[in-house]
Amino acid sequence: MKLGFVSAILDDMEFEQVIDVAAELGFECVEMACWPSGKAERRYAGVSHIDVVDLTDEKVAYIQAYCREKGVEISSLAFYPNTMDADLEKRAANVSHLMKLIDASARLGINMVTTFIGRDQNKCVEENLELVKEIWPPIIKHAEEKGVKIAIENCPMLFGRDQWPGGQNLMTTPEIWKKIFEILPSDNLGLNYDPSHFVWQMMDYIAPIYEFKDKIFHVHYKDIKLYTDKLKRVGVMAYPLDFMSPKLPGLGDVDWAKYVSALTDIGYDGYTCLEIEDKAFEGSREKVLDSLRLSKRYIRQFVI
Repeated sequence: MKLGFVSAILDDMEFEQVIDVAAELGFECVEMACWPSGKAERRYAGVSHIDVVDLTDEKVAYIQAYCREKGVEISSLAFYPNTMDADLEKRAANVSHLMKLIDASARLGINMVTTFIGRDQNKCVEENLELVKEIWPPIIKHAEEKGVKIAIENCPMLFGRDQWPGGQNLMTTPEIWKKIFEILPSDNLGLNYDPSHFVWQMMDYIAPIYEFKDKIFHVHYKDIKLYTDKLKRVGVMAYPLDFMSPKLPGLGDVDWAKYVSALTDIGYDGYTCLEIEDKAFEGSREKVLDSLRLSKRYIRQFVI
C-alpha cells in the first residue's frame, strides 16, 4: 500500500509546493484536489491544485515530470460535489466539471477520480436511486471510454442544518452500495473507503471490506471521535456534528490495526490517503504540517 494525503488541507499552496511537501515528509502519493476556480461552498472544498479546465499538453508533461522528479505519484484527481443537486444549474455544472476530471485523469495517466455520487437532500432514498439511473450512466460510460476508475467516498455529507434532512451523498451504506452497483454494473465504478463515517452512523466498518473487496479502488485514513456524553443528550437524530468530530488517525474511535489488517486480508495494495479535517490542527501552516507528520507517524506502524 502507498501512503499519501488529500491535498485540500494545503489550500494555501500551489501544485509544486504540495508535491514538495509530500516528498519532504516521505509520502508516496497525493490525492490532488481539483475543484473549479471560485469560492468554496464548504470547508475542505474549493481547492484546486490542478486546473483541469485549462490543461494543455505542455502542462500534462510538466505535471508528470515534476512528480517523477520528486518521486511522488498522484493517486487520484479529487472533486467531491453534489452531482444530483436539486438546483439543476448546480447539478449540470458539477457533472460537467466531473467529466473534465475524467478527461484530465486519463491524459495524466492517473486513471482514477475520487468523488461523491450526490443526492437530492429533500428526496427519499428510492427517489434518489431513480436520479442515479438518470444522471450517472453517461458519466460511467465516459469513464469507461477513457479507462478511468471512479471511486465514490461513503461520506453521507450530512453534518449540520445546511445538508438536512437527507445529506448530499447517497452512497453511504453497504445496502445502498449494492443497489447502486446493480443500477451501474461497471468495473469502473467502485469505492473510496473511509471507515470514519461508519463510526458515527453506528455501523460495522470492517465487514464491508471483505464483502466489497473487488470494489475498493482507493482508501482514506480519517478518524472520528464520538462524544458519548453529548450523544446521550441529543441522540442519533441530531445533527452529527452535535455529537462527533473528525480527528487525526489514532485520536478518535477507529481501530486502525483491525482496519489495515482487513485491507491486508483482501490483498489491497493500492493508494491510501490521510484526510485531515481535525480543527485542533488548523490556524497556521505549521499546525497543518504537524497534522501530516503526526498522522504519518501513527499510520506507519501499520503501512510500510
